[in-house]
Amino acid sequence: MAISAAQVKELRDRSGAGMMDCKKALAETDGDIEAAVDWLRTKGLAAAAKKSGRTAAEGLVGVAVDGTKGAVVEVNSETDFVAKNEKFQEFVGQVAELALQADGDIEKLKGMQMASGGSVEEVLTDNIATIGENQSLRRTVTVAVNEGVIVSYVHNAVATNMGKIGVLVALESSADSAALEALGKQIAMHIAAANPQALDADGLDPELIAREREIAKAKAIESGKPENIAEKMVEGGIAKFKKENALLSQLFVIDGKTPVADVIAAAGKDAGAEIKLTAYERFQLGEGIEKEESDFAAEVAAAAGQ
Repeated sequence: MAISAAQVKELRDRSGAGMMDCKKALAETDGDIEAAVDWLRTKGLAAAAKKSGRTAAEGLVGVAVDGTKGAVVEVNSETDFVAKNEKFQEFVGQVAELALQADGDIEKLKGMQMASGGSVEEVLTDNIATIGENQSLRRTVTVAVNEGVIVSYVHNAVATNMGKIGVLVALESSADSAALEALGKQIAMHIAAANPQALDADGLDPELIAREREIAKAKAIESGKPENIAEKMVEGGIAKFKKENALLSQLFVIDGKTPVADVIAAAGKDAGAEIKLTAYERFQLGEGIEKEESDFAAEVAAAAGQ
């Protein structure tokens, strides 16, 4: 019998299984939703629905580079234990490679086909049922240059090109690629350590600046200084904040004294060609996710039926 899109959607909502699995289940059960749910459960594919509400703040960040283009992805799980699972690591690596063609579009990436068969989203759903934890493909970004290099770096890598902090650096230049790679690696390490909020001061979030201004005002008022002095204190504080949080004006962590912009300029002079840092991306696992605090004793009591 013909299976409608509405039936597939309803079954997906009920079971949490992937689209292709839902289609197959409905075909096997002549469109009977309840029977299809049972069919999915017998295959272990409906288990994902029960896990989908649990917080997934662990997992891995994966990076991939192909020529002048790079991609970074974050795939979350509930526990750090899953990050050590070979199947999970293989999935993250494959998704990072596919992300090179997704151009930062998370929905496009979810729909892309994996070599093993099925879309990224469908394979992820199957992994949830197999591994037994909620998992999610949270975000992805790509960066590219017309000429030059994209350099990737993973801090404390747990496997090739994946770990808890992933960085991409885009260097636009006609300089020798080996020299650019070496410079890019150092800058990427700096970014991992210093966590800049933008490439330059103009790129800093206006809301972030406004919040810092309010903090500086409060400090100036508490100091009891005259208004004209207090205003200078506020502007001085904002200038300092911008300098410390914009990548190009940060002091290079490797020597602790040279602004990153000057490091790049010096490298360009040595290479005999201008080097421009046009973009960067830094993904830190779980940033922005509120982790649920669990009461282990209560969980044990609940499991025991108390």
